[in-house]
Amino acid sequence: MPRIFGSLLYGSKFHRLKQSRGQQGIGISAAGMYGLITTGKPMVIHTRPGSKKPAHHIELAMNTKTNRAEVTVDDETQDFPPARLRTVNAGTRDPGFLNSEDYITGTSVSIELEGLYRKGRGSVDEFLELTAIANPHARITFVPASRISADDQEEVVLGNAQKDAVHANALTQEAAHSTPGQSDGSASAQSAAPDSSPNGVDPTLTTIEKDGVIFFPRGTDQLPPETTEIQPHPKGIELGILIQMMRDFEAANKQGGTLFNFLQEKFSRVSPSKASDFCKACGAHSRTRVSDLEPNQIEDLFKAFQDAKLPPPPTDCLAPIGVRQMLAGMLKGVKAEFYAASSREPDVYRGRPFQIEAAIAFGGELPTEETARVIRFANRVPLLFQPSACSSFKAVAETGWRNYNLSQPRGSLPNGPIVVMIHMASVWVPFTSESKEAIADYDEIRKEMKLALMECGRKLGTYLRKRQKMQREAARRDVFERYIGEISKAVNAINGTDTKKLYEALLAEARKRTAIADAELDEEGKVIKKDETDELKNDEGVVLVESRAAHLAQNEPTQEGSDTSVPESSDDDGNIVKLNGKPRKKKRNSVRDED
Repeated sequence: MPRIFGSLLYGSKFHRLKQSRGQQGIGISAAGMYGLITTGKPMVIHTRPGSKKPAHHIELAMNTKTNRAEVTVDDETQDFPPARLRTVNAGTRDPGFLNSEDYITGTSVSIELEGLYRKGRGSVDEFLELTAIANPHARITFVPASRISADDQEEVVLGNAQKDAVHANALTQEAAHSTPGQSDGSASAQSAAPDSSPNGVDPTLTTIEKDGVIFFPRGTDQLPPETTEIQPHPKGIELGILIQMMRDFEAANKQGGTLFNFLQEKFSRVSPSKASDFCKACGAHSRTRVSDLEPNQIEDLFKAFQDAKLPPPPTDCLAPIGVRQMLAGMLKGVKAEFYAASSREPDVYRGRPFQIEAAIAFGGELPTEETARVIRFANRVPLLFQPSACSSFKAVAETGWRNYNLSQPRGSLPNGPIVVMIHMASVWVPFTSESKEAIADYDEIRKEMKLALMECGRKLGTYLRKRQKMQREAARRDVFERYIGEISKAVNAINGTDTKKLYEALLAEARKRTAIADAELDEEGKVIKKDETDELKNDEGVVLVESRAAHLAQNEPTQEGSDTSVPESSDDDGNIVKLNGKPRKKKRNSVRDED
């Protein structure tokens, strides 16, 4: 315990080819060191590793000269979880907050430090909200600071957790189910369980708040898959790393390991025949010892690695979020009406496997007059800073969103109520700097990002075209119904036709010609009445919350079919003829998206 929290680089995973949140072994120990520097107070830890083991109360401080922890207190205690955490404010006194029955084991770390607490972009609120989206299996409880700096606050989507949350009467998973269409801001439990929702995604789940405590509920019970460590791929190493690997192999094999065994044991995707080819390429044979290789032979071996055609490395070292899990996270974090997600197949850059996932949320309560919000993740960790230097941001700007009925200035983000999420899972994320704030711009990575975004964009374009057609046909029907009565009376005055029968016949024909206006959508965006957009019906990467879109149909202006001119009389076949004013045909966009 002291080494984990009080020594830098102790838990480093830098050399392991396995996806993980941390990598350098600096995070928690550096936070404790910063608290010690700013306030002079040690880190306080309460931990219980097992239900039958006693809890320990530990206080430690890092010695920056020796990089070792100095433990001042290490006592067994019955105070677990710590009672003082339940007396912070009125919300923490709720019985559901840190219930001892739910938290039998675990670790509590308290660091007192000086800082400037703000809301908006780059804030603690934004980080936690984005973490809840990328980790829908996690349940997070947040007690924000009571004093907030009002300087330089920026109102952004997902930047104020307390404002984005819905007020509830309890801090429980059941209370986090909001009733669709509620206008009083309260939250209540749904009678239907989350399992009864489409494909295991609950559209009623939302972030809740009570008495200053914010609760991010668990969006799914499915845990991320366990990753396995893989051996390095020959195309993913540098010359210096190859030399160090040879030295380690030589030290581990006192009797002298052969080059053939070295290639077979220490690399992935190297078959026996390929190992023999590599031995020949560097002027050695399969029984040559690694210690007998000359520097020029090692360089020849490294060049042979780069020129060889090898299968890509295995992908069981990756743990992507998944399509349904991304939708579950977006549903509880972003209040929109349409959600779509896409997960690409694993690919390789510089011999290292990676996988790109993307999701979009559109409409609902998102601001309509602003540019799109791009939320970026690397191994489930939010990236808050340097957006313009990130490959994710560039991929969004380069995607042709006009093909999907969105406005987009040249070389910029699209405009409208949309949130774009991009996640990169890799054993080695190529950050632009040691601060790990932006993903480096590799062609292979950006290509996969654009393809994932295009797949989501096609689903959004299908939905928007469907919605626009429904609005146009509804406007046409209004025009028909407005003048059908007058036409029936006029025809009756001319030839004596029964007014009521003629009115009912014309009304039925109008409804038949504008039947798409009556199309209904279920919770997944599926059209209950079949139309040309049936491809969304069986798409597991789409979710539609109709209750959040219902109030928008009345406010959105219709484009075609809004002409209020009187229709001409019906023809001999009884068909309703077109309006006097022909609607303008929309020009087709000649630019096609790249698949």
